[in-house]
Amino acid sequence: MAQRIAFYASGIIFLIAAIHNPTPLGQRIYASLTLFFSLGGMALASRQLWLQSLPEDQVPACGPGLEYMMEVLPWAEIVSVMLRGTGDCAKVQWTFLSLSIPGWTFIAFLSLVIISLMLFKRRSI
Repeated sequence: MAQRIAFYASGIIFLIAAIHNPTPLGQRIYASLTLFFSLGGMALASRQLWLQSLPEDQVPACGPGLEYMMEVLPWAEIVSVMLRGTGDCAKVQWTFLSLSIPGWTFIAFLSLVIISLMLFKRRSI
């Protein structure tokens, strides 16, 4: 879930920047925001890849579902549980070319980081 939020945030910032057509300072601000969310997404994807690489006996215990947590727990604790990860994150549910979903999201976030850096250094035309 947290990776999705980071990906949506990066995409929305790119869209707003494209519509806004900012000045060079604005371009750097948008690029910095996108870089921030993309690096955060890379960190989250890395954490999930690490959880998937653990042996079964070392995987953290599965926690309750997100819907239940939203009804019962305060926001700070929900964020903490999401960032720690649970046993659900360790399941490899789908692969393509030997990479799981977090592997592909890591590559997508890496691409967004590269694009953000290129936009940050780009000179206005």
